[in-house]
Amino acid sequence: MAKQMVEALVEGGKATAAPPLGPALGPLGVNIGQVVSEINKKTEDFKGMQVPVKVVVNTDDKSFSITIGTPPASALIKKEANIEKGSGSPLMDKVADLRIEQIIKIAKMKQDALMGRDLFARVKEVIGTCDSMGILVEGKQARETIADINKGMHAEEIKAEKTELSAEELKALEEEKKRLEEETKKRREEFLAKGKTILAEMAGKAKG
Repeated sequence: MAKQMVEALVEGGKATAAPPLGPALGPLGVNIGQVVSEINKKTEDFKGMQVPVKVVVNTDDKSFSITIGTPPASALIKKEANIEKGSGSPLMDKVADLRIEQIIKIAKMKQDALMGRDLFARVKEVIGTCDSMGILVEGKQARETIADINKGMHAEEIKAEKTELSAEELKALEEEKKRLEEETKKRREEFLAKGKTILAEMAGKAKG
């Protein structure tokens, strides 16, 4: 039984028969449309992100299997938070706030790549990544939310593997993100103003 493997990066939910998949799969005699359709179903949750895909084709009977990789946890976090990048000063400036349901969703997507033995451990692992990106979880510093989980908070949601948020909850998160952006902007403006004042006071004075 001869097998050949094709690996490619595709945009989640938007794979086509064009390169890189089509030209690689064509010579193997497999049903390209069927392969593309299955890839799009499996990668639908990763829309807007590049996803590693592996297609193994049995060249004897033209059957195939598809393995989908996942983007880095940081990319999934940015997607859930609807931001382009994390904070440049994560201890000081916060750029977004996520709910525990969104963390659970990411932990489930990355379950094969994370070190945690169970969902509780994987959730805390994802929250740790949020901490390094300047992203709050449940309105708190990420490390505080990890402490809450250790005390038994959010156990119900994690056990139930809850991943969905209501439209109202999503709207509230977007408003919170805007508030955090305004806070960061105000803090930077105050810092710059203070710096200018100090420089003005020092003008003409001997250094040291």
